[in-house]
Amino acid sequence: MAASLGVVGFAGPAWSLSESDAAVGVRAAIERGAIAAVGLLGRTDGFLGNPKVRIDLPGPLAQASGLLKAAGYGRQLDALVTAMNRAAEAAVPQARTLLVNAAKSMSVEDALRIVKGGDTSVTDFFARKTREPLTQQFLPIVGRATDKVSLAAKYDAVAGRAARLGLLKERDADLRGYVTGRTLDGLYLVIGEQERQMRRDPVGTGSAILRKVFGG
Repeated sequence: MAASLGVVGFAGPAWSLSESDAAVGVRAAIERGAIAAVGLLGRTDGFLGNPKVRIDLPGPLAQASGLLKAAGYGRQLDALVTAMNRAAEAAVPQARTLLVNAAKSMSVEDALRIVKGGDTSVTDFFARKTREPLTQQFLPIVGRATDKVSLAAKYDAVAGRAARLGLLKERDADLRGYVTGRTLDGLYLVIGEQERQMRRDPVGTGSAILRKVFGG
């Protein structure tokens, strides 16, 4: 017989949950959330049209954009921002397989940690398991999309100087690295939103196992 664990329910008092049920339920939940997040972001305007994840120029460069626009670079700056977001939208669908595999390979310990964790427990799990391989997977996709824009090379030159002066984080000084990092931040943020929604309304998912695991 499967071991059970007393868990404080999200919508009620303590209840008994078998470890196997917890693992099955959490795997289903985070796989569902990851697929939904990829669907929302990996389409036209998934990033560009969503202010929560839209990728803009980093700090000092954004502040200098007014001067650049006044100097006649407005169209090029807009094209660069659009290209950064289109690159993110193109890269995100490639994450689906890796995210699903991470969910399916989750250990019972990971599952129970997520059941008892806060609103960022799924985000933390995916970031730990997938951020490094997704970074390597996204970099060339982002590079191909941004290299076509006239200001891309100039971004690296200006951002590099800003980083050396301590005005910009070193990781943001390379356009490919900056966009890739922001793409992953946006992906994990939306996965987290999916988790919070599921925790608030497990009945609405239509899944009996999710109602049992997260319904309390």
